[in-house]
Amino acid sequence: MPGVANSGPSSSFKETANTCARKKVHFGSIHDAVRAGDVKQLSEIVERGANINEVDVLHKFTPLHWAAHSGSLECLHWLLWHGADITQVTTRGWTAAHIAAIRGQDACMQALVINGANLTAQDDYGCTPLHLAATHGHSFTLQIMLRSGVDPSVTDKREWRPVHYAAFHGRLGCLQLLVKWGCGIETVDHNGNLPVHLAAMEGHLHCFKFLLSRMNSGTQALKAFNDNGENVLDLAQRFFKHNILQFIQGAKYEGNDLGDQETLAFPGHVAAFKGDLEMLKKLVEEGVINFNERDDTGSTPMHKAAGQGHIECLQWLIKVGADSNITNKAGETPSDVAKSSFL
Repeated sequence: MPGVANSGPSSSFKETANTCARKKVHFGSIHDAVRAGDVKQLSEIVERGANINEVDVLHKFTPLHWAAHSGSLECLHWLLWHGADITQVTTRGWTAAHIAAIRGQDACMQALVINGANLTAQDDYGCTPLHLAATHGHSFTLQIMLRSGVDPSVTDKREWRPVHYAAFHGRLGCLQLLVKWGCGIETVDHNGNLPVHLAAMEGHLHCFKFLLSRMNSGTQALKAFNDNGENVLDLAQRFFKHNILQFIQGAKYEGNDLGDQETLAFPGHVAAFKGDLEMLKKLVEEGVINFNERDDTGSTPMHKAAGQGHIECLQWLIKVGADSNITNKAGETPSDVAKSSFL
């Protein structure tokens, strides 16, 4: 209309915007393309002569390492199909499988296993991918490796097995999974420490109680000495782990009665299912669970909270960085679970 200013964007502005939208981002290196998950540019860069196993300057990672790190599954498949070296290691001795284990990249780990990754390869400290998945609390990644038939009893340079790492870092889901797969919990490291000693010295009460309940004699486990002549009570006192001291001194140990198995194995999932935000926060902040940890059905705490409509739990999980795109074994994201629950 005459006399009325046109408040909408001009045609020239629209053309500029459309041009920018169509403008393609060009990556400067093969590593940048892989980190961005751009398989088309990865292919083009290799066609122009880039080495498929090229090591970057800063991190000494190959493109395959970066694919495992960033979860760029399509790029990882392309690299493997075109002959990327699955055995190449970083300066720390990590293969792509080690990095997938650290990052909890389940799909990438599955692809690496199918393509023959050596899951017994040891880094500079003697750690295999199993040790590292247990350290970082990635139980689903750990399960993928266990199902491939790899030996979970391999030791590092300190004679630590994956169960020692899970106990030391308080990774209850990984610990329970390893025990389920027959891993011994009454083996000692080079200092004579049982996994229960490590859980006691770090104050991981959930793991401590679980280990006691699964040992042949909980009473004897409380009395067992390491090579320094210390039992679990001594270690809890030395490292000021008052929760362990209170548990032992209060005589709360209930023999072999595990009670609720799911609560022991996946306490974060139970808290999310019940909408118990305070407990969920406590478990995540104390490192007992990983907020993206998966249970036996592949569900994360987000799936559990979404299924019950616990908005506060969902908001907090998103705030701390939980991945809302993870799918369970039924192929459902937390959003899918929420929709199906309230139809």
